[in-house]
Amino acid sequence: MTWLDVLGWGGSALLVFSLLQTRVLRFRALNLVACVILVAFNALVGVWPMVGMNAVLSAINVWFLVRLLRDRHDEAAFTVVQVRPDDAYLDHLLAVHGADIARFQPEATWAPAAGRDHAFVVARGDEAVGVVLLDADPATPGTARVRLDYVTPRFRDFTPGEFLWRRSGAVAALGFRRVVTPPQMVGAYYDRLGFEREGEVYALDL
Repeated sequence: MTWLDVLGWGGSALLVFSLLQTRVLRFRALNLVACVILVAFNALVGVWPMVGMNAVLSAINVWFLVRLLRDRHDEAAFTVVQVRPDDAYLDHLLAVHGADIARFQPEATWAPAAGRDHAFVVARGDEAVGVVLLDADPATPGTARVRLDYVTPRFRDFTPGEFLWRRSGAVAALGFRRVVTPPQMVGAYYDRLGFEREGEVYALDL
């Protein structure tokens, strides 16, 4: 096998691999790299229709990547919607993503008590991209405990939770002055949002 064969097969394999990605940003990035490789391969072997097709696909991927990267921290891109703790759609989201939730926050449970628990759905357009569940800490008035902070696989390269913590004012509007995360969360991102590490947890003063 020559280096040209390796280039062609490698680009094709990466193209197929990109289609298996659930994360939209990762899919676009890998697909772009694969298309660029295939542009080079097909140009070297003189298959010009494939050069044209992959060049167009590369341009499309670049366009989507620019939009996705621009929207990652854009307040207009995500909406924080407060829902009832016993909302039927919330129950549906928690059930559909139950196995994935358990991977990142295995201790998370949700049996809401009236007046103490609060639930938010983070949406992009008409698509739910995350769920944040809070309850009031009975031992520390004014403190909200994070019960769950979950992002769906498709949007895991984004940070929709930041719009709840840093910009929406929705938590402070409930009368909380401080937020504390649970110690069991996997891959926590809170240090990038102004939270301070306190032992095994992160805390944010609102």
